[in-house]
Amino acid sequence: MNKSEQQIREKIIKTAIMLHHKNMLAACDGNISYRYDDNTILITPSAKPKFLLVEEDIALVDLNGKVIKGKPSSEMLMHLEVYKMRADARAVIHAHPPTAVAYTIAHPAAQEIPGKSFSELILAVGKLPIVPFQMPGSLEMGTALHPFIKNNKVMVLARHGALSFGEDLIEAYNGMERLEHSCEILLKAKSFGAVTELDEQAIDVLYAMRKKIGDKTL
Repeated sequence: MNKSEQQIREKIIKTAIMLHHKNMLAACDGNISYRYDDNTILITPSAKPKFLLVEEDIALVDLNGKVIKGKPSSEMLMHLEVYKMRADARAVIHAHPPTAVAYTIAHPAAQEIPGKSFSELILAVGKLPIVPFQMPGSLEMGTALHPFIKNNKVMVLARHGALSFGEDLIEAYNGMERLEHSCEILLKAKSFGAVTELDEQAIDVLYAMRKKIGDKTL
């Protein structure tokens, strides 16, 4: 293992611990990956709590899913679909943010998290789509992402969890944290009375600002 690969493994473990501390990973849930080079992916293992990971636990696979080393996550296919469709994706996170998942359980017909209530959500991610439920670990779980990957770096997986990706692990982490934080705000707003929206003029201005920012997750 060279120094560069070791540093990436360390960053993956640090990201896993951050997600656990934020209550977005429980027990053996979730998975994190990083595109090491054009055809090699580092990915967290199956069936091990992510806050207990050590560098040797992290598996190595190629872009087609061939295992080079270790025991990769059973949900590897989701990660590979992102890397195949987005050349700019270097890191992918799948976690289980509780409030975001709860929203999809309470609103099974919803296609996205309500995003017109406050400016930060629009500016940071634009929209938060909801991917229809698929069985964990299935091929369909990866292919179901296809309609969303091109235009969204953060998405909710109905009744399951969420997925975010970015040009590095920080951007991928920011997406997951932004999603859960936004859902927590919406939940608190409803507990105070109702989820209201900004006026249409403000919404249009914010989306124009988001367009100038590009698709980077803030």
